Amino acid sequence: MSPSPAGLRAADFFSPTVAALISVLVNYGGTFVLVFQAAELAGLTPGQTASWVWAVSVGVGVTGAWLSFRYKEPIITAWSTPGVAFLATVMPFTPYGEVIGAYMVSALGFVVLGMSGAFEKLVRLIPGGIAAGLLAGILLQFGVNAFGGASVDPLLVIVLVIAYALLKRFTSRFAVVGILVIGLAMLILQGRIDFSAVHLSLATPVFEMPRFSLNALLGVALPLFIITLTGQYMPGMLVLRNDGFKTSANPILVTTGLGSLLMAPFGAHAFNVAAITAAICTGRDAHEDPRKRYLAGLACGVFYILVGTFGVTLATLFMVLPKAFITTLAGLALLGAIGGSLANAMADARTRETALITFLATAANVTMLGVGGAFWGLVAGLTAHLLIHGGHRTLVGSTAKP
Repeated sequence: MSPSPAGLRAADFFSPTVAALISVLVNYGGTFVLVFQAAELAGLTPGQTASWVWAVSVGVGVTGAWLSFRYKEPIITAWSTPGVAFLATVMPFTPYGEVIGAYMVSALGFVVLGMSGAFEKLVRLIPGGIAAGLLAGILLQFGVNAFGGASVDPLLVIVLVIAYALLKRFTSRFAVVGILVIGLAMLILQGRIDFSAVHLSLATPVFEMPRFSLNALLGVALPLFIITLTGQYMPGMLVLRNDGFKTSANPILVTTGLGSLLMAPFGAHAFNVAAITAAICTGRDAHEDPRKRYLAGLACGVFYILVGTFGVTLATLFMVLPKAFITTLAGLALLGAIGGSLANAMADARTRETALITFLATAANVTMLGVGGAFWGLVAGLTAHLLIHGGHRTLVGSTAKP
């Protein structure tokens, strides 16, 4: 993809910034509570928990902004969500210093993998239809949840859906920002958001001396590496490919790995290229011109650094938003990505069936051996592809252009 044109207008920043804000809001409001749960189960002090929030927020902000600026593509980074869910099961039984050491070993593994170039070669071998089917399967649940919240908060969901439809008719470009503003205004008028309880205070990083043990290497570092690679990096790279962005996985692995390594002693577990929240920033809704969507990556970086600077106090603000609001906002913001990936998956008649298998298997979200549904959906699709089309080189192709 060619570099972004030199002349940027003020209007060019609006849509990418809104997409970035929604991406960050969904990230904190959706699954960040897992960080606090893991910290509580591990018995971390409030200072150590705040340092974890600071480290992951600032780390993903800096790495994502740098990658987006360097390659002029919306390379959104995030913390490993399945990694946090896994850590909640092992941190209570592992000394914190050894957990930190395991973070560093896992991070070094990503740096080495990026320098080897092996992961990029693997990503390039995946047929475009299967990649699109995987993405559609990952995002499907978010689309379903956009309407599922109506059983809990019917008025809010109905208002947001109707507002989205009307805004799409009259001003498609501002539909997502419109429902964001309408939803927040509705919640404030209903008295469901209390800003008076929020007292911002700067986060203070807490350094933890890493310790290394064979038990933590095998029980924490290795599973964290595998879970993050299969559950985050693989679908994250395919999100970029599905929207036509071609940056190699190698520098992304190296940059996020180095970032994780530097921030690990302060509590950060693993950085990676984002998947679900990245799809909000890589599609047409972020900007009509794909060469200017990298601005969303820069804006994400700024928002993450801002949240990290204030640590727990600002991160908690995002999590007090009603779950129905977060899920409906995310689902509606991802409608374009879901529709586009489904269209790409079904576009080629030769790979349509295997793409459909990938989509359905991923959407089933089966977890086996501690590895999530995205990996097993990809395995199912590739296995079906090899059994049906094995030896037909013409079926391995690139993803669709945005």
